[in-house]
Amino acid sequence: MFRSMLTTRIVELEIAKEYPKQEMRTPVHLCIGQEAPPAGISASLTNSDLVVSGHRSHGHYISKGGNISSMIAEIYGKVTGCSKGLGGSQHLVDTSVGFMGSAPILGSTISIGTGLALGLKMLKKTNVVISYFGDSATEEGIFHESLNFASIHQLPIVFACENNLYSTHTALAKRQPKRNISELGKAHLVPGFTVDGNDVRKVFEISKTAIDRARRGDGPSLIEFMTYRWLEHVGPNSDEDLGYRTKSEIEEWKKHDPIEIESNRLALEIPDWANQRLKIENEIRFEVNLSFEFAKNSPFPVPLNLESGIYPEKVISYA
Repeated sequence: MFRSMLTTRIVELEIAKEYPKQEMRTPVHLCIGQEAPPAGISASLTNSDLVVSGHRSHGHYISKGGNISSMIAEIYGKVTGCSKGLGGSQHLVDTSVGFMGSAPILGSTISIGTGLALGLKMLKKTNVVISYFGDSATEEGIFHESLNFASIHQLPIVFACENNLYSTHTALAKRQPKRNISELGKAHLVPGFTVDGNDVRKVFEISKTAIDRARRGDGPSLIEFMTYRWLEHVGPNSDEDLGYRTKSEIEEWKKHDPIEIESNRLALEIPDWANQRLKIENEIRFEVNLSFEFAKNSPFPVPLNLESGIYPEKVISYA
């Protein structure tokens, strides 16, 4: 889980560094500060479990086992990208690892994930679906419709809400009444839980309970992960100058860095942790450097192939 979080952090810091060069012509919604939920959740998933995500999806893709080179190539709009360079950062797809797609339309993949879960149940599979979304997606009607449908049919899905307290520049307190988002599950008889989304071990424990429940056929769960994005809503920069949140608020959340929280624990458990962490970091940086080199040297798609890949070439098996 630590390696997964650190991989996402290093990849996104490199994206932030390279983005101003104007070679990535796609919006990027970075999840720096929010690495713990996907790392903790994915620790209980198999390769054939399915994931869908929204616009802030890099951590979800990486944690599910997505190919980093393919992701970076996609962000550069290259044909070697996981969506053949046609989708960009917000449209990542890799069915080989069960990452069924991300999409920027708010809440759209909540219903897609519910449909996938229905399909798995109809096929009598034991796989589960994770549907990732942010706090503002819970204000969409499709969120309630999907929870209602999943509850009625006891579908194998975990609704994973990453609550980072903001919808673009609007604070949660200005959009919703004072209560936990996880309480919304009660109206649909879906168990709801709120957990510290910066503590990867707590994320793992609660998500494993929900995933095991879904895998047994006991139905859906809703988990609210309290977390925080460090950078602007979209792009590689800080945004405290916009006035919708303060620098002191950002700095306070940075004190709860999920990577450092786990690293400090590991330092107490592993005598040689400092050297091991350095080794892990060097391995990740080597892989990331190769991924960026691969992406930059890859060709762009051929315009004539623009309509290819719209439909799957064969029926996908979820065995």
